[in-house]
Amino acid sequence: MSDIQEQKAPIAITLPDGTVRPYPSGSTGFDIALSIGRRLADDAIAIILDGKAADLNAPIENDARVAIVTFDTPEGRDIFWHSASHIMAQAIEELFPGSRFGAGPATEQGFYYDVASEHRFREDDLRLIEVKMLEIGKRNIRIEREEMQRTDAVAYFKNVRNDPYKVEILEETLKNVDRVSLYHQGDFTDLCTGPHLPSTSKLKAVLLFNISSSYWRGDSSRENMQRIYGIAFPSEKLLKEHVARLEEAKRRDHRKLGSELELFMLSPEIGSGLPVWLPKGAIIRSELEAFLKEEQRKRGYLPVYTPHIGNIELYKRSGHYPYYSDSQFPPLTYHDEDGRQEQYLLKPMNCPHHHLIYSSKLRSYRDLPIRLTEFGTVYRHEQSGELNGLVRARGFTQDDSHIYCRPDQLVDEICNAIDLTQFVFSTLGFSEVQTRLSMHDPANREKYGGTPEVWEQAEKDVREAADRMGIDYFIGIGEASFYGPKIDFIVRDALGRKWQLGTVQVDYVMPERFDLSYIGSDGQKHRPVVIHRAPFGSMERFIGVLIEHTAGNFPLWLAPVQAVVLPIAEDVHDYAATVHGALLAAGIRAEIDTRSEKIGKKIREAEIGKIPYMVVAGQKERENGEVSLRRHRQGDMGSFTVSGLVDMLRKEITERT
Repeated sequence: MSDIQEQKAPIAITLPDGTVRPYPSGSTGFDIALSIGRRLADDAIAIILDGKAADLNAPIENDARVAIVTFDTPEGRDIFWHSASHIMAQAIEELFPGSRFGAGPATEQGFYYDVASEHRFREDDLRLIEVKMLEIGKRNIRIEREEMQRTDAVAYFKNVRNDPYKVEILEETLKNVDRVSLYHQGDFTDLCTGPHLPSTSKLKAVLLFNISSSYWRGDSSRENMQRIYGIAFPSEKLLKEHVARLEEAKRRDHRKLGSELELFMLSPEIGSGLPVWLPKGAIIRSELEAFLKEEQRKRGYLPVYTPHIGNIELYKRSGHYPYYSDSQFPPLTYHDEDGRQEQYLLKPMNCPHHHLIYSSKLRSYRDLPIRLTEFGTVYRHEQSGELNGLVRARGFTQDDSHIYCRPDQLVDEICNAIDLTQFVFSTLGFSEVQTRLSMHDPANREKYGGTPEVWEQAEKDVREAADRMGIDYFIGIGEASFYGPKIDFIVRDALGRKWQLGTVQVDYVMPERFDLSYIGSDGQKHRPVVIHRAPFGSMERFIGVLIEHTAGNFPLWLAPVQAVVLPIAEDVHDYAATVHGALLAAGIRAEIDTRSEKIGKKIREAEIGKIPYMVVAGQKERENGEVSLRRHRQGDMGSFTVSGLVDMLRKEITERT
């Protein structure tokens, strides 16, 4: 620490464990980390200062709560990868002079930067950029923050950097901001709120893995840019681990496994993004539907069915058509015998249909809550480049439910919906679940329906329910639906990837648009509140994620084929058929393999097919009235009587272990 720092009055720094330590005013996060230990100081990349991320070398002038940020935290990875995008931009600028840069954020798995360049980037260029990035890292360039008036920043990016994209951001997006921040690293400067790494030397390993096309600010009428994706790490070891995970992800790809295990098919003759379920995949889907239907029945849900298309006026009334028109198929125009024209739309959402079911008769306060549920197929015209097997499709089925309740019942109903969603995830083996409270953005009011007062109440209700359920959540501003705030559930799969699946949404807007009402205890009409709820979300997306999470090794109750009977020789085929019949009679999905192949080959093929149980029958087993049992990926489990085998399998299926 400098002599000047030591002369200043001390400040009190509260560490995450509650310890309070005195430091000279003007101390930095690095000073604090170093006082704790050299290892921590070496690993530190930023700090959390009174709840907000800040640069490691920013001076701290007042008492504060401080946490040191390292790469092994979500905040640390985000900061590291965003800094890496700046280092990549500097490398591109040095290799390909004249390149200009749009947006370069961190992502869930790395970073990207949108580049405007006369050069068309290819795979070989990525390797050159990687080498240059590592060279910049070895230069140990200090990354420094500078704050200035917005007008001065405009002049800087016009006259010094000659960067029209940053000028546009400053003059349009940030036009109401007085001061902005720039980050300098050598000859490269970018407009950024930060924070960033203290120097480029933290970057030790990098992998650039994709180039795609993008548009400036996501507007197809604007400049076409090149988006370069990458990921970076503070050590080569972490990069190697990441590459190993990528290889495992390829092996688990649901499109690959879906084909190998004969679960679903995608055919251009049927249409892009329109998956077709094959018999084995249909079993998985029907078992999941039966599981949720059974649980919903216990919880008072009422099943309904609605058509696949609807009059366009219905979706105009709900607001889905104007809000989502870009992602919907064109309307179907129909002329009747009298020449009158009607327009229909492939159903984009199930909710409007359910609202009309609710309003089809007079409701009393005693009738509420009413919980309508449907596995309803909806259609979205996703861009072809965004389609991804089951997880991003144009036709998909939602496990959609709408709960109509009184305001005094709302928080209880939200809690019940949360509980059901948590039950579904735990049953399916998703143990790591994050929860986001998706709120509206008050600065972008035109994006949402309803009044500010309605939104304030809805978001208050969502918070109260989440707090009552003891959920560890974070807030996502601007992530709400146009009609209300949401509780979004984000699961982490076996490879550590995050997927948003289930959701619970509160809606005060649709009851107004559809004039929904109930007769209260005072004899007057009142507005119900609507909860939109879908634990699976999309059945297709959920199953696609489940395939990759389990690598196709489904729990017994979901496996399309739960057991296969493998006779060792032809002379025991009759006995094997008896065993097979006993399994079928017990409701177990079983097959029998009577091919004249050696038992070793039959077992290997059953393992490749990921069949949970292999029931081996030979002369010895027939004489003893038993079977030898093998478990997929575990091997020999010993001998069982046929009745003992049936009891064991039925117990595992019933308990959904």
